[in-house]
Amino acid sequence: MKVLMGLSGGVDSAIGAYLLKKAGYEVTGCFMRNWDSLLNNDIKGNPTGQSGICPQEEDYLDAKEVARILEIPLLRVDFVDEYWNDVFKVFLEEYKNGRTPNPDILCNRYIKFSSFHQFAVEHGFEKIAMGHYATTGRKYDHLLLKKPLDKMKDQTYFLSSLTEEQISHCLFPMGNITKAEARLLAKELGLTKVAAKHGSTGICFIGERRFKEFLSNYFPAQEGDIVEIESGKVIGRHQGVLYYTLGQRHGLGIGGLKGEKGGAFFVASKDVKNNILFVARLPDEEPLYSDEAHLSHLNWLIEKREKEFPVAVKFRYRQVDHPARLEFIDDNEAILRYANFKAVTPGQYAAFYDEEGFLLGSALIERTYRKGQRVDIMEKK
Repeated sequence: MKVLMGLSGGVDSAIGAYLLKKAGYEVTGCFMRNWDSLLNNDIKGNPTGQSGICPQEEDYLDAKEVARILEIPLLRVDFVDEYWNDVFKVFLEEYKNGRTPNPDILCNRYIKFSSFHQFAVEHGFEKIAMGHYATTGRKYDHLLLKKPLDKMKDQTYFLSSLTEEQISHCLFPMGNITKAEARLLAKELGLTKVAAKHGSTGICFIGERRFKEFLSNYFPAQEGDIVEIESGKVIGRHQGVLYYTLGQRHGLGIGGLKGEKGGAFFVASKDVKNNILFVARLPDEEPLYSDEAHLSHLNWLIEKREKEFPVAVKFRYRQVDHPARLEFIDDNEAILRYANFKAVTPGQYAAFYDEEGFLLGSALIERTYRKGQRVDIMEKK
């Protein structure tokens, strides 16, 4: 079987390609270029690597070396336009509305498992493959993603918006191997550079850069008041309400203030309309807690046999699953109810699992409530 492997220049996709080749697949690697810093007006936020070239090109050179050592062909494809239209525009619009989006989930659905798959089909490949730590299995009469052997590296959250059809097109060779085993195997194969390479962190097109500096390329700074949520007093000035996220504790510029309660400040809510940032003091984190979320863009992968369904929910990558009940409103919307949970953030995704670790789907968090009162957005009276 001819398989097109997404080869990123990292250890996971390298070992994934090796495992597929060892299993008898006819493997070709393919490096995806999704971001153009010059085209996307991201010059000042895009430092070069140690070699003097940008990190994306360094990754491509690493992918070429992996392909050489594994003796597999390597293709290169650009999805810059697709990424801008299907992922980055959504990212900007969400931030403009004061929410905190997760473009990596959109990238998987629209780029890696859609545009990339289409490219593979057009070039005669029967399957695509990725280096994600995930596996698949059949349950409820459906092909579903399932948590991998290495639970610390479980990446099913980032794959939670995939459809069953998209899942069926892809192989996940890293599902039954640990990260430690992957690094050791890479060393044994002579892939010394990628074996020592750190995994990517942060948003895919931002990487290790300072987020506020990156975002300022698209949303110029607009100063406004920082208001202490309990007293209603103005205690400082922020650089732009869009630059901050719920629960953020650092970079507020008010850490040295003294108050009756003491403790550091954190972002408790935002008023985008009036450009106000509301903060509260630790350890009083009650403003961050909610017990209900209203969801949209529901991606439910099995039959809705009941109006309500018990699930284990994950609101962020590497977060511990939390018991909840999902009430279906229609094919697109649902209400999720759970015991008090901190910093459930609009714009992020909630991923749903069963007791065996099968991924049942996901939905976009629209609004959050505590005891019937909305808590994620506060507006000036």
